[in-house]
Amino acid sequence: MRLAFFMLLVIITRSANSRSIRGSFEAVSDGMDQTNGTSSALGLTTTTVTCEPTYGFLPCTTELWGELFLIVVYECLLALAGNWVSSGSELFFRMFGTGLFGASLFQMLGTFPQVIIMLASAVTSSSDTIESMATMGMAMLAGSAIFSLSLVWGSVVAFGSRDFSSSSSSSTSANQSTKTSISLTGFGVETDMETKHIARIMFVSMIPFLILQLAKIINSTTGTRVVVLISLIITVIYLIIYCTYQVFQPWIQRKRLAYIMRLSGGESIIESLLTIDGKPSELRIKELFQKIDQNKDSQVSKTELYAFMLGIQIEEAGMSADDFSDAVMEKFDVSHDAGISESEFVQGLSKWLDEDTESTANGVAQGQSSSTTTSSKTTSNKSQGTSDEQASLLSQGKTSKSTSELTVWWNYTKAGFLIILGTGVMMLIGQPLMESLQEFASAADIPSFFVSYVLIPLANSYRQILGAISSAKKKTKKDISGAFTEVYQGVFMNNVMGLATFLALVYIKDITWDVSAEVLVVLLICALMGTITSFCTKFQFWMCILAYSLYPVSLLLLYILTSVLGWS
Repeated sequence: MRLAFFMLLVIITRSANSRSIRGSFEAVSDGMDQTNGTSSALGLTTTTVTCEPTYGFLPCTTELWGELFLIVVYECLLALAGNWVSSGSELFFRMFGTGLFGASLFQMLGTFPQVIIMLASAVTSSSDTIESMATMGMAMLAGSAIFSLSLVWGSVVAFGSRDFSSSSSSSTSANQSTKTSISLTGFGVETDMETKHIARIMFVSMIPFLILQLAKIINSTTGTRVVVLISLIITVIYLIIYCTYQVFQPWIQRKRLAYIMRLSGGESIIESLLTIDGKPSELRIKELFQKIDQNKDSQVSKTELYAFMLGIQIEEAGMSADDFSDAVMEKFDVSHDAGISESEFVQGLSKWLDEDTESTANGVAQGQSSSTTTSSKTTSNKSQGTSDEQASLLSQGKTSKSTSELTVWWNYTKAGFLIILGTGVMMLIGQPLMESLQEFASAADIPSFFVSYVLIPLANSYRQILGAISSAKKKTKKDISGAFTEVYQGVFMNNVMGLATFLALVYIKDITWDVSAEVLVVLLICALMGTITSFCTKFQFWMCILAYSLYPVSLLLLYILTSVLGWS
């Protein structure tokens, strides 16, 4: 068939006629001989603009909207990678408990996004762009600190505020605070004393920023390098002291571990029976009694109690539901009629909750003055949620079930995989993200450090602000204190770990830099919030408005210092 078709084609072409066109003409150029990016074809002029893909395969564009689209994609990837690293580190923390890991590596993993982006962009940047990348890196650090102390801190106060004048014994105080109109001074949040001490630790991290301001006064290149070196040494010393202190005094670790467990596990049944001030709620205890009393005879039998214990999976705490039911019946059934009345249930559970609250408070106080608590004991206590309360009804000889070895190794593998995967994605997108931010800022005629000041902290901190709001909505002192602890600790590690990375790059690569404006803004905002939080445990509602306003104020200060005064 193919041979017949070929023979037919030959016959047709042999019978074809043609004529020649006489005259002179020039060949049409394909534009390859042009070097200025323009080509002429048939009298038309075209311009070709090309871009070079990062790593040879990542997409690139030269259009403004294209750059914006790439930024959105890279920001989503950065947020996803940060979520993986945070989830992996928290899983490790829950397994290891307080100790060397919680005092060192877990603290540093929180600043991985900023550190990795700075390292990736600095290592891969050329000598022409490394200075602008350094400036954008410092803007990212400044934006992260101010984002936490303004938007995240303000959100905790806004969503966690309650009526200060409400009775602590009222079981409906949480509902009353949402029904009455909010007062700027009558509503607010309250923290414990330990949170105030953590705020003071954060305040100390401002000293290296203060020393860096000397670089603006000293015009000498050698003097500036000395200032950078001194700030770097002090920052590293702070980091080492902070981690070492937490190894021997792990009360900050315990506080953070409790916060993480409450976020991941939600509110336990025991916690739901307490008011905002941590007192037993008679109304909620009665509601629990009605839930357990299935046949509605105003008596809770051992069978009903046993069914309820199975429903809340009491075995996860390492106890037999049958044994626990026996212990509750023996302690609550004062009349010894094989049933617990509503009044006996309310009195017995209220007394139990009061005793447990006292023992918990004493344990926290002793934990700050003694470092003898082992990491394995802390992990067991925190991971069981309400196991301490349940164990108080049983003999002291009860021991918890050990998790199967397969599950433990699976958790280790999962946590390590999440951290490695998230770190790898950050390293991959670090350079293209910074380049896209720089090109977008150039196309939109916006200073590049403004873009990195706003966008990168937004992707890195979204998980923190969601967790803080979720915790603040519970409106308890413990949850509010936990959310503030995360903010203060995060700002400290950002100021210390992030600044140490930035200063090390500047000193080693001998980068010419001028980030005095960013340093001054961080110093002012953090000094203001550090002063307020270091001496107060109660924050009125109007203070969230002040905190929210600090973010646009910081942008205005940066604009005045850079564009008006020409600092950088």
